[in-house]
Amino acid sequence: MNLDLTGKTALVCGSTQGIGRASAEELAMLGANVTLMARDEEKLKEVMDTLDTSLGQIHRFVVADFVDNDGVKKAVEEYLRLVPDVHILVNNTGGPAGGPIIDADPDQFLKTFQMHLINNQLLAQAVVPAMKKAGYGRIVNVISTSVKQPIVGLGVSNTIRGAVANWAKTMSLELGRYGITVNNVLPGYTRTARLDSILNTRADAQEKTPDDVAAQMQSEIPVGRFAEAEEVAAAVAFLCSPAAGSISGINIPVDGGKTGSL
Repeated sequence: MNLDLTGKTALVCGSTQGIGRASAEELAMLGANVTLMARDEEKLKEVMDTLDTSLGQIHRFVVADFVDNDGVKKAVEEYLRLVPDVHILVNNTGGPAGGPIIDADPDQFLKTFQMHLINNQLLAQAVVPAMKKAGYGRIVNVISTSVKQPIVGLGVSNTIRGAVANWAKTMSLELGRYGITVNNVLPGYTRTARLDSILNTRADAQEKTPDDVAAQMQSEIPVGRFAEAEEVAAAVAFLCSPAAGSISGINIPVDGGKTGSL
């Protein structure tokens, strides 16, 4: 199986923690030159210094805040003047606050749409020309199992994640002829800071301890446990590899079998 990414350059968003960081680490281990993108410069430097360089990789970082579309566009344009050839784009941005959809302010939808779909579009437009020229491109979006089965209490997230999934499918139909694949990885409950927040919120609402809430949630997962960020990252890395060249336009849940649809 050809998983070798030597000579390829990957731009990984939201890569100072959680699934984004784990994805950057996996891609570096496969030989890719990794560029981290997030808003905290100090954390970016810390993570960059931990990435594998045993195959001669050169790693970089880009500072950008995903609440600012213009800032993201400017940052990636400046980066591409230095490193014009990006072969892999991993779109990954933290989800919005939870709550019933009927209670959501319209501004929450707009803000989340801009953070997720609009930034994805800006970044894809920036890097796809080089992917076409190289005849090799991988765009992987880290979204949510909610695109297959909406999650109660995550109204805004369910809505926008679904929009991203359809954006990705449409783009996969347009770009496949150029050797560019577009796929979505759908994490279920994964041990990250966001999961800790969900546990605490549900514990407060249900007047239980976070451990009790975690136990209940894990009882609903066929494999009986939460996923690790590294397991989600493994799916991301595989989709970025040459071995996955004929896989495009799909949604891959990494959820321990919990999602109740095919």
